[in-house]
Formats: sequence, C-alpha cells, structure tokens
Amino acid sequence: MCYSAQVTQNYREYVRLFGADIDLKEFVRLYWERPKSKARIAKGLDAAFADADGDDARTIKSLIDTYNDDQIALIEADLVKQRDRLAAARLTLQKQVTKKASEDLRIATDKIAKGLAKLEDILRPELQPRDSRIFPGWYAPVMISEQGRHVVKPMRYQCRPAGKPEFYDTKFPGTYNARRDSLEGFWQQQFGYTHGVVMATAFYEYVRRYRPETRAPGDNDVDEKVVLEFKPSTGEPMLIACLWSRWEGPGGQELLSFAAITDDPPPEVLAAGHDRCVIPIKAKNVDAWLNPDPQNLAALYAILDDRERPYYDHRQVP
Repeated sequence: MCYSAQVTQNYREYVRLFGADIDLKEFVRLYWERPKSKARIAKGLDAAFADADGDDARTIKSLIDTYNDDQIALIEADLVKQRDRLAAARLTLQKQVTKKASEDLRIATDKIAKGLAKLEDILRPELQPRDSRIFPGWYAPVMISEQGRHVVKPMRYQCRPAGKPEFYDTKFPGTYNARRDSLEGFWQQQFGYTHGVVMATAFYEYVRRYRPETRAPGDNDVDEKVVLEFKPSTGEPMLIACLWSRWEGPGGQELLSFAAITDDPPPEVLAAGHDRCVIPIKAKNVDAWLNPDPQNLAALYAILDDRERPYYDHRQVP
C-alpha cells in the first residue's frame, strides 16, 4: 500500500497543465477549520498561498499566518517549561542520581530538540522536498471534474465514503488506498462516479529488509521494516488515479477525502520488496477518467491498463 507520497502541493501546476479552476472557497473552509479540526497540511501547500492574490487567497494567507503564530507561541511556551525541567533535573543529579531526575533529563532533552526542530520548520522560508510529502490523514490538492471543468479541491488522504459513520476511519484505517481488485466491491459507490487525479513525484512504502523466502537456513539476520522511496527514473510527475467522496455529517460537518488506486507492482518494485503500486494514468486519458460512465466500467479499466509504465528507481530513506 502507498502509505505516503510526495505530491505537487502548488495548485498552479494544475492550472498550467490542465487549465484547472481552483475551489478557493473549499481551501478557505479547510484553513478556517484547521485550528479546531487539527487538519494536517503540508508546508508546501501553505507556501502556495505566500503570494496570495484575490480576497479568498488573501484570507487563506492570513489564516495561515495566524495559525503559525499560534503554533510558535505554543512551542515557545513549552520550550520554557522543558528548559526549566531540564535545569531542575541537572541540579538534582548533581546532588543525587534518582530515576525521576534521570527520566526528566531524558524527556526534557528530547522535547527541547523536537520543539526547536518544529520551530525551525515553521520559520524556514525555503521549501524542502519533505514539505510536499503527505501521509494518511493529511490534505492535498486533488483535481476532479465539476460541471465539465477541471477543478482543484483540498482533500484528506484517507477516504471516508458518503453515508458511512465517522468511526469508519478507525474501523478501516487502510482506506487511503483502493485496491483495483475491490473497485466493484468495497469502492462501488465511488468507482464509475467520483474520480480524481493527484500529481505526485514519488511514493513511499514500508518493506522488509530480509524476506523469509529468500533467507538461507540458519541465517541469523533479523527482519526489519525500512522505508523505500520510489521515483520514476524519468523524473516526470505521475498523474495518480484516485477515487474521492464528499461526506456530510449529522451536524453539518463536511469532509472531502480521497484514496489512491493501487495494483500489482512492476518487477522492480516487487523485487525491492513491495507487492502494490499506484497507477499513473496517461495525460491523454485524464478527461475520460475524471468524467466516468458507470455503465461502461470496461472503459475505465482500459484507462488503468493503458497506464504510464516508468521504471521506478528506489532508495532507502529515514
């Protein structure tokens, strides 16, 4: 399963390549609800509004600045608390070694390091590749079709199908991916109805360093999971086929969410230790994919078959 991906966070790329419209009202709603909803949004998406133009875009920029200021204040307050805790632990340890003081020293040191790293990430002006990476529960720009137009909306990477209860997210935590062999089963309400595309430059998978079927008898190596980054050797972005849903709760809540479709992997991904792969569709098929005919599922499967087939280079990442 594709548990993480490095996606194109700047919505302007969808505008440039597909002439897409941007649903700024949905982006405003996402950022307005962010302090309460705890929505996970990558720094790369925030940065897309740095040079905001227009009332809605300026509102988003203001909401981002306010949110960051609040986060900085919380981090700085905790740093003061942890530094006091660290100083007290050191003072105690100068007199007597105790379990509590040793634990306080360890915990405070760790929290200070993490707090400073978070602070540096917020204040850092330049973007890094990891600023575009998403995980299940994070938001990303997704292109769909709406009244015949390409439209980009922010959606959560973990699909909650319409009509399902909120606990569906925990009951089915793997719904950030949609297996091709379950499109007409588990995903029948979305497949043929609500399709999307996400631009991505890489995807990440957990794999076992040592696979039992390849180990020799008596081998003492211990299996461990590592993270591999897979990237098309061409360097070109992938147009990943997705399904999405608009969920509405009893209290008027609304959630846009999506899942990436996965299939059997190409040989190089399988050889690296993973048994699934996202499906990058061809640009010429985007319109047909985003405007599906539920009465002609064969045409949709044909699009998934007529996919881009790059060679995926891989490397181990932290």
